[in-house]
Formats: sequence, structure tokens, C-alpha cells
Amino acid sequence: MKRTGLILALALGLAAQGAMAKTINVVASFSILGDMTQQIGGDHVHVTTLVGPDGDPHTFEPSAKDSALLNNADVVVVNGLGLEGWLDRLVKASGFKGQLVVASTGVSTHSLEEDGATVTDPHAWNSAANGALYAKNILAGLVKADPADEAALNASGQRYIGQLEQLDSWAKSRFSAVPQAKRKVLTSHDAFGYFGRAYGVDFIAPQGYSSESEASAAQVAAIIKQIKADGVKVWFMENQLDPRLVKQIASATGAQPGGELYPEALSAKGGVADTYLKAFRHNVETIFNSMK
Repeated sequence: MKRTGLILALALGLAAQGAMAKTINVVASFSILGDMTQQIGGDHVHVTTLVGPDGDPHTFEPSAKDSALLNNADVVVVNGLGLEGWLDRLVKASGFKGQLVVASTGVSTHSLEEDGATVTDPHAWNSAANGALYAKNILAGLVKADPADEAALNASGQRYIGQLEQLDSWAKSRFSAVPQAKRKVLTSHDAFGYFGRAYGVDFIAPQGYSSESEASAAQVAAIIKQIKADGVKVWFMENQLDPRLVKQIASATGAQPGGELYPEALSAKGGVADTYLKAFRHNVETIFNSMK
């Protein structure tokens, strides 16, 4: 009888633990945030991403299915800083009542000129130091939603944050060996402002911070003139954008193709950039190799 009672007590204890712990239903606005959340949450989260691999978060158009996903979510993770211009409408339409995590909270932002207006650059994750800050904000949000799993979430979260901090140091070291005059490249749109400031690389782009912006003929002509004057040798396509405009500019300047970068969307699963860590490392290596 004593043995039976002990077994019953153990079973009830395990059941109670299972009842307290839960799998958090998380919706992330785009693939990079989805991966960050998965790396931190592990088995404690079920992550659905609205803008998937190779998708453009600027031009995304939510559907009724996306509204239903938010309605059933415990946590929604977004970038903020104006990246997801469609988000407020989606949240309101969905009736979402859970916890909203703005991953960019606390980032030291910078501004740029867009169509005559001063706007905040939303691509803060392209600095790995900011990526670590994003991870801290996501971790705090997951712990708040699931305090029963705080120890496990903190263990995986702190491990991931450490990896991002190491990545930042590695990127700085990588570019420090390159003469400043060689740290100039051409990309499709202005998504690398934080990367450029963190690692001392100059980026020239025909489109502004949003891929929805269009460069005028005069702007394209000015960029071609600048590229020739600055001696920019390499151009890059971005996985989420049509490369025709940047190819046209490159052709007029003699710049050579340097490969594909992943500034705001991961590659499909199994690709060279299917996690934030891999995408960031790929971008650094691809840009660095073009400067040799």
C-alpha cells in the first residue's frame, strides 16, 4: 500500500507540473524574429511566422488567416520602429488580447531621409549587438507569459544571447583588417544602416529604407555618379527583392556581382541563411570576401 501511495503521489506531482508548464503559442511578424523566438523558447514555444522565408516585411498584406492566428496567440513578437506598417490594423481586426513584445525596445536608433521626410531606420537587427538586445526583450516576454518555465527559458535565452554577443565581436574583428577605402558596397535598398555603423562599412542603395520606395531617374543618375567617384567595385542582390534596378546601376558603373545578402528575411529551411545566426554570419563573410 505504501508503494502504491508513493507511485500515486509521484504521478500527481508530475501531472501538477505539467499543468503549470505550458507551450506558448507565439506569432512573430517576420522570419528573423520567428527564428530568434524559437532559439530562445525551444520546446516551450510553438512559433508561427507571418512573413516567411524570402518574404518582404514592408509589403506584406495580412489575410483573414493571419487575423485568426493572432486571435489565438498568447504572445505576438514584432520589430516595431515602423517596419510593420500593417500591424496595427491586423491587431485591431484580430481581437488579439495577449502580450505584445516589441523586440527593438531600448535600441539606440538612427534616422535617414526618405522622400523629403526624416524617418527612423527600422532594420536594427542588422547589428548583432542589437540582435542580442532583441533576444533579451523576447526572453523577458516569454518568461512573463510562462513563468513556470522561467529556469529553462533563461538557460536557453542566455546561451543564445551569448552567441550573438560573440558574433558581434567577431564581425568587428573581421572588418578591422580591411582598409576603410575598400569598405564600400552597392545593395538594393537601405537596410544596412545599423550594420554599416557597427562595422564601418559604407552602403549605397537606390531604394530607401522601405522596399516600397522607388528611386527617380535623377536619383539613379546621382547614385551612378557617386559609385564611380567612390570607386565602389561590388554590388549585392537581396533575397527578398527584385534585383533588376541594382543590376542596371551596376552595369552602368562596372561594379561586379558579390552574391546574395539576407538583410530582412531568412532563406528557406536548409538554405545558407535559415537562422538569424547563419544569415548574419553569411552577410559578414560575403561582404568581407568582396573586399579582399
